Amino acid sequence: MTDRAERRALALALYEAAVAAADPAQVVLEGLAAHAAALKPSAHHPHWIIAVGKAAPAMARAARSWCTAEGRALAGGLVVGTGGERAPGDPLEHVDGDHPVPGPRSAAAATALEHLTHRIAPDDVVLVLVSGGTSALLGAPIEGIRPADLATLHALLLGAGVPISRINAVRKRFSRWGAGRLAVALRDARVVPILLADVPNEDPAMIGSGPISPDPLTAAQVERVLREAGIATRLPLSIASTLGAMRADAARETPKPGDPAFAAVVEPVVRGNALALAGAAAAARERGWDVCTGSTPLHGDAAAAGHVVAHLARRAAPGTVLLWGGETAVRLPNPHGLGGRCQQLALAATEAFVEALVPVTLLAAGTDGRDGPTDAAGAIVDEATPIAPSARRSALRRCDAHPVLAAVGALLPARATGTNVMDLVVAIRS
Repeated sequence: MTDRAERRALALALYEAAVAAADPAQVVLEGLAAHAAALKPSAHHPHWIIAVGKAAPAMARAARSWCTAEGRALAGGLVVGTGGERAPGDPLEHVDGDHPVPGPRSAAAATALEHLTHRIAPDDVVLVLVSGGTSALLGAPIEGIRPADLATLHALLLGAGVPISRINAVRKRFSRWGAGRLAVALRDARVVPILLADVPNEDPAMIGSGPISPDPLTAAQVERVLREAGIATRLPLSIASTLGAMRADAARETPKPGDPAFAAVVEPVVRGNALALAGAAAAARERGWDVCTGSTPLHGDAAAAGHVVAHLARRAAPGTVLLWGGETAVRLPNPHGLGGRCQQLALAATEAFVEALVPVTLLAAGTDGRDGPTDAAGAIVDEATPIAPSARRSALRRCDAHPVLAAVGALLPARATGTNVMDLVVAIRS
């Protein structure tokens, strides 16, 4: 039987393998190869790079290298991320935005993108590289919305416990570069998108709030999402009034499918969580373990998901590694504590492990190396994690998993992975 230390080491190794498999640079190179036919007629036109999101630096570096190797004239570009070293001689402008709620740096990034779009000439080639985090990092409001109100909307959505796809369906409508508005600004250029997905269905219209994709939803449908999330009556006045005006006047709607602005946008190449799952599965099999991968992405309430995966893990045959990807949600009470969706999931799982008393280790972590507004990437727990039932119940109720897990050494330190393809859950049944 594998002991606790060996199981923990294996879980960490599988997480590392998952992150490595979701390499943004490799995604860009594969995407450019897939776009070879579309890029060939424009080989002699100036090329621009717009990279936005948590994986932006790595994606931009790969695109720069490709331009050099292919002899493409790189005119310039913009990288909007959360920080990272700028290579010597890099002709691209680098700007950091705010995350998870947009702030002054996000507004500055949005302005920098505005200036860049004015420099791009008709028929130029624009490599648009989008990854998770774009909605906040590039978050600036459309006309009529106060910046503070856009930030409030982000906070309300993030605390409402709704899926990321619904969050993006709402907030992109009020964002300067969301809902296809970047494609509108680049309508005379050749736009080549490569997307690293942080949403379960890998829908280009939802990834990073869909800057180069048409918005299929109407204002009335967005209002329904807000009502179902329980926040329709808490919206800032400028958000509510703008949404009402959009519903009343179709001319104020977001760009829709069929809009001429998307005529020169090449079909996006999209990669996502499947890369991470495949990397972890391959690493587990190389070590002699049987592997079972969840057939559907994790979603819904984080604590409920924790109970489900824990029960499945404890019933698995010895010698099995179980893998899930996806993104759960946490509905924050008022007041609430400190934690993240992966920490909430892991803490809930410990209840089932204690009941069963079978050897199971579970790791839940964000592939971006962050879980909520904390100093953790997630958590790793097992059947012997010493958490008192009363402390667990209180922490789950208050969404305060972080201090409870920290007290027993169950947190995974935050790190900059350079990628973002949702979350990974690894369960090891020995």
